[in-house]
Amino acid sequence: MKATAGMKPAAASAPSALDELCINTIRTLSIDAVENAKSGHPGLPMGAATMAYALWTRYLKHNPSNPDWPDRDRFVLSAGHGSMLLYSLLHLTGYALPLQELRQFRQWDSKTPGHPESELTRGVEVTTGPLGQGFAMGVGMGIAAHHLAARFNGHGHTPVDHYVYVLCSDGDLMEGVASEAASLAGHLKLGRLVYLYDDNHVTIDGNTSLTFTEDVGERFTAYGWHVQHIDGEDLAAVGRAIEAAQAETGRPSLIVARTAIGYGSPNKAGTAAAHGEPLGADEVRLTKEALDWPLTPEFYVPDEVAAEFRKALPRGQRSEDDWHAKVEAFARTRPDDAALFRRMLAGELTQGWERVLPSFAASDGPMATRTASGKVLNAIAPVIEGLIGGSADLAGSTKTYLEAYPDFSAEEPLGRNIHFGVREFGMASVLNGIARHGGLLPFVATYFVFSDYLRPALRLAALQQSRGVFVFTHDSIGVGEDGPTHQPVEHLASLRAMPGLQLLRPADGNETVAAWKLAIEHPGPTALALTRQNVPVIDEPERIREGTPHGAYVLAEAASGAPDVILIATGSEVAVALGARKILQAEGIEARVVSMPGWGLFEAQPREYRDQVLPPSVRARVSVEAGASLGWRQWVGEDGDIVSLDHFGSSAPASVLFEKFGFTPEVVATRARAVVERTRRQEA
Repeated sequence: MKATAGMKPAAASAPSALDELCINTIRTLSIDAVENAKSGHPGLPMGAATMAYALWTRYLKHNPSNPDWPDRDRFVLSAGHGSMLLYSLLHLTGYALPLQELRQFRQWDSKTPGHPESELTRGVEVTTGPLGQGFAMGVGMGIAAHHLAARFNGHGHTPVDHYVYVLCSDGDLMEGVASEAASLAGHLKLGRLVYLYDDNHVTIDGNTSLTFTEDVGERFTAYGWHVQHIDGEDLAAVGRAIEAAQAETGRPSLIVARTAIGYGSPNKAGTAAAHGEPLGADEVRLTKEALDWPLTPEFYVPDEVAAEFRKALPRGQRSEDDWHAKVEAFARTRPDDAALFRRMLAGELTQGWERVLPSFAASDGPMATRTASGKVLNAIAPVIEGLIGGSADLAGSTKTYLEAYPDFSAEEPLGRNIHFGVREFGMASVLNGIARHGGLLPFVATYFVFSDYLRPALRLAALQQSRGVFVFTHDSIGVGEDGPTHQPVEHLASLRAMPGLQLLRPADGNETVAAWKLAIEHPGPTALALTRQNVPVIDEPERIREGTPHGAYVLAEAASGAPDVILIATGSEVAVALGARKILQAEGIEARVVSMPGWGLFEAQPREYRDQVLPPSVRARVSVEAGASLGWRQWVGEDGDIVSLDHFGSSAPASVLFEKFGFTPEVVATRARAVVERTRRQEA
């Protein structure tokens, strides 16, 4: 096998007494933490401890003193319910996770939550727990590493030289998202992916024979993976399998490791009782006796075990130092490439990148915001070198194809267009993996209605603040003839409820440009909701450019500056509101139009600014959005009106649907007129 920098894997051999002691330390730390918390999953850490010990002490290239150095191997615990396995390893190998944090497992303000959280605990690469997603994020990390290696390795230099290891469970492999990602990884022939499958045959309800009797190895062989079957409690077999997987560079690897959940527990090993609850005081005593472990103290780490695990500190520092030396040599030979490499790893944008952003004029004619988005993407791709992404088989329709670049494939890893296939959930989870790997800025695209298929990954993106862009086109009944199955209604309200997600629905081409600028500069995830149908370009480019970052702004002021009514709209309905304003102005009713592309951004503005845009004294307000009314009362108040869509759409041309469902200037003007008259009567 080709050893990674700084690592000298020990020859696979029978476990020594010290090996057994180290493995049992992982088990008992996990047992004690779960017992102390009176909550958790002890079984997986007990059964997978041998695999984890082999990987973390003999093969994993990492530096506990600097968990974020770019060329470390990545370790993903996809089976996040077994979090105490990871916390035990982090503590033992010298990460900044003291024993007190293990004692505080699952407690308030600890660094050891019930499932691993990447933003909370250093050394945790990704947030996992929802099964299958860690598996898919590992594939995203593999794509990122593969692309970066193709870009920067060569001519005797290997600044990108690491593996991605994933520990997954039966539950992970039952989830469809893992199948989507596994199929994609096999198709792309992603080497340097090493997956350890903890095949313990147990889930919460009982033995996997209840529901899961397929031959997993054969399935993955069909996907194009390199598959091995081993005894996961055999330390030598684990070592041989990892080495064989490392040597397989043309395919991802799955090691099917048969283990016993709750290993060592006399009465609960191999049963569902060891999966998701503490063993109980009596069984803890029996288990420790079976493992020849002292009953006290709890959280016991023998001195020789601590010394063995802490060898990771100097070894990791040597690995990082070796990498820095490699990068310095790289910089001497290829200074421009090295400068770009460092900038991409740091997530820095090219100075003045925004100067390439396009601008649109009314003379350009009506344009769908998805079309404007495509023009933005292709304009910025040359100056945002880490931009990479694709769609769920919809590149032409979502306008997300980077025309100057090839497709990413097994044969062309330099490509920047990823074809994800019809795999929305897998696609979004892969984005999270690419983002968490670092060095690239990923985007993905599909129709807005299919955000339902990927919502769990979008939620994890928000939770762990994955920096990436989710492009959702066909954002309303403007989809037209495809009918209610493809017309999103409740989706805007649904995603607005998600903490940590920047959701933007631009009104025209120039708001789309401004929205993309916000997305590129945002440190977390952004979702863009874009139209299929053409909308007019609003002839206020400067006002739009300055106003959009605030989330809402005055797009068209009342002629007198003192509005009788405020029309608030998003997306394609902003044009409808502007049309209604003309009608009202002709009747002597002063109307202000507020474009509100980003609720969350507007909520974050100072109260003074919000009151300037929506003066509390103006109670006559009407919102216009071709989606659910949920949430709009916050902006229109009790006296206002909401022009919305609280039912599913229909199959007809978009123009017909907007007319039939009341999204026309005439209807909005009528509704606004009624609100003005009602508030005037109340004030009289």
